[in-house]
Amino acid sequence: MKKLVVLSITGVAILAVVAVGFYVVVKTRGDEATIKNGSLVRLEYTLSDEKGTLIESNKGKEPLSYTQGQGQIIPGLENALSGMGINEQKSVRVKPEDAYGAVDAKAFQEIPRAEIPTDALKVGNTLLAKDPRGQLFPVRVHEIKDKTVVLDFNHPLAGKTLSFAVKILEVRPPQKP
Repeated sequence: MKKLVVLSITGVAILAVVAVGFYVVVKTRGDEATIKNGSLVRLEYTLSDEKGTLIESNKGKEPLSYTQGQGQIIPGLENALSGMGINEQKSVRVKPEDAYGAVDAKAFQEIPRAEIPTDALKVGNTLLAKDPRGQLFPVRVHEIKDKTVVLDFNHPLAGKTLSFAVKILEVRPPQKP
């Protein structure tokens, strides 16, 4: 008769089938080493668009740090990282609705051409605008007309499907209150 015995010692599960001396050892991550709400996570990533064009990467640079479940990174990526552990790697494809949203037609605004510096009058140029609190944010020159300029206030990655290649470098368990 075979007997299955399961022992757990600080995150290492030992499965033993007792019969004819057959033993299997399975190592698992302890629950504290997996990403869950409240975990402080440090990761390395490469971000590309849907055509595979590199947008940005932090490989060989300072890791990205965030707290899981706090909305500090885009929802589609945050959801995909849940449950991962240290040194795990994953490719994540994030649709626009789970990233920066669809392109919003209401985010295009026409302003007098005289308000834009002459050297910035080129379709595709990125300008910096100030919000009411004085914080800077990028806007893109979308169209130039005779007396006005159409600016695009959408996030530069709005409407794009994003591809992330991530590697988890560190997971700290949630702080206990």
